[in-house]
Amino acid sequence: MSWIDSDNALRRDFRFTDFRQAFAFMTEVAFAAEAAGHHPNWSNVYNTVSISLTTHDADNTVTAKDRNLATAIDQIYFRYA
Repeated sequence: MSWIDSDNALRRDFRFTDFRQAFAFMTEVAFAAEAAGHHPNWSNVYNTVSISLTTHDADNTVTAKDRNLATAIDQIYFRYA
């Protein structure tokens, strides 16, 4: 599955074997987001992490910041897959 560009945001759900793995993924994404100075809207229910990326200071549209963070998130996810 890849990122979906809808409603001025990039969206993707990530599934893991359990909550512990999902939480570890979120921790790594948090460090990547902080380093990029660009933070996701996200939620977690058991083994699923849902992420939405939009650039608030660009009138809530998708920008290069979102696409770059999405690429970084994908690279983190592929280590778990």
